[in-house]
Amino acid sequence: MVMTYPLLQVGYVTTICFTCFLIRCVMMCLNAFDKAADLDVLSHPILNFFYYLLVEIVPSAMVLFILRKLPPKRGITQYHPIH
Repeated sequence: MVMTYPLLQVGYVTTICFTCFLIRCVMMCLNAFDKAADLDVLSHPILNFFYYLLVEIVPSAMVLFILRKLPPKRGITQYHPIH
């Protein structure tokens, strides 16, 4: 079975989003059982920056990079005038 390029793009985007949300889910679940119940994922601002960079910004940039090519627009030449 040969996969077409747009189907591969959808697979890549799905994998990136699933992994990103799974990491966030695990981190939030671990944070929920903490007695302090702080939404701050990590205890240091620089660690927070790297966490959000790896879990949100980089995957979003990857999705935009993968989907940067849109299908070509269909020209008006395909439509024939009615006589």
